[in-house]
Amino acid sequence: THNFPPCRFYLHPEMSKDLVGTHPPGAHSLVAVSVGYFLEDFVDMLCNQKLHQSWELLFHHSVVIICFGIAVLLHQYIGFALVALLVEINSIFLHLRQILLMANLVHTTCYRLNSLINLGTYVVFRIATLAWMSRWLFLNRQNVPPATYAVGTVGMAIMTPMNVILFYRLLRSDFFK
Repeated sequence: THNFPPCRFYLHPEMSKDLVGTHPPGAHSLVAVSVGYFLEDFVDMLCNQKLHQSWELLFHHSVVIICFGIAVLLHQYIGFALVALLVEINSIFLHLRQILLMANLVHTTCYRLNSLINLGTYVVFRIATLAWMSRWLFLNRQNVPPATYAVGTVGMAIMTPMNVILFYRLLRSDFFK
């Protein structure tokens, strides 16, 4: 239903009815800054990591840059991009996990607690959000121009399996050793 995004668009309920043309003040800037962040992170990975270590994230960033870039350039789908940014809430715990691994703190209560929170936020903010977005795209296909629908569908077709695979890896690594 329209109620999935956790904030339920509390401050801007009109967005739940129109993710294409409606967005709150500052939302366009937030999505534009996000494109800048993903571009910077993309370039940083290209310069400082081996390709075999970062190709999945580079691919992920490419999809996000294209999809968010279209939203920014067209001044449309900003609401949809805001829903997509909910996925990044989980990134806090993914990054904390990486920091704890680098600090060799795998066998600590902090790591275990973060693993549980990471898994919970992964399900809510990645898996469920991507499922909700895919459903929205499918249900609104008649209101979305074919080229934009194609980009959105391809983006979701790429992001969803990537996130399911990462979820499996996290489960295997942190819970089924």
